[in-house]
Amino acid sequence: MKILIVEDERKVGRFIEQAFTEQAHAVRLVSSCAAARDALAESPYNAVVLDLGLPDGDGLELLREWRAAGFNEPVLILSARDAVEDRIRGLNLGADDYLPKPFSIDELLARMRSLLRRQSSGPRVTVLEHRAVRLDLLARTAWCAGQPVELTSREFALLELFLQNPRRVLTRTLIAERIWEASYDLETNLIEVYVRRLRQKFAAVGDEPIIKTVRGTGYQLA
Repeated sequence: MKILIVEDERKVGRFIEQAFTEQAHAVRLVSSCAAARDALAESPYNAVVLDLGLPDGDGLELLREWRAAGFNEPVLILSARDAVEDRIRGLNLGADDYLPKPFSIDELLARMRSLLRRQSSGPRVTVLEHRAVRLDLLARTAWCAGQPVELTSREFALLELFLQNPRRVLTRTLIAERIWEASYDLETNLIEVYVRRLRQKFAAVGDEPIIKTVRGTGYQLA
């Protein structure tokens, strides 16, 4: 797998680069927004580790540009900005995960393995459908009422989980374990953020949201 690391702290960047290289990934390390733009223009990458405080711009704006341009590969934000508001903003802009600094390199590797595994795992069926929603697991495309919908890797995985369990109430703990491979952290509100994003993206389905909240329990495909 090819991984792009965007990190302006040289020691931190080299540390991450070495860790991914030891896991047999092809890694490129850059330290600015301009270099990151050039790297993605020159070659495709399977995933990105993105710092936010870069010398020539904000990593969040870079992420916004990438998503607007159709780059849907996994992006894991790695930043010293650890406030809940910062995490939620990053996720709302299209990040697939958010790990605050200081961080454990083992946790970073585990989270990236999860993102890459969900990106490349072979589907059991070709297409999942519910109401006006259509999810093609082979082409990794999503449609709503006949119109294409852009999804990040994590959004795709979450929608796939709901479509595979159409009548089941999924608890927050189960969702966290299946999608994030971690215990649910109430402080970050990650699941609420992603459910809200899916509701917004599939609003054309009808008056009833595609995913309904089951108070005190979790969520269910509507």
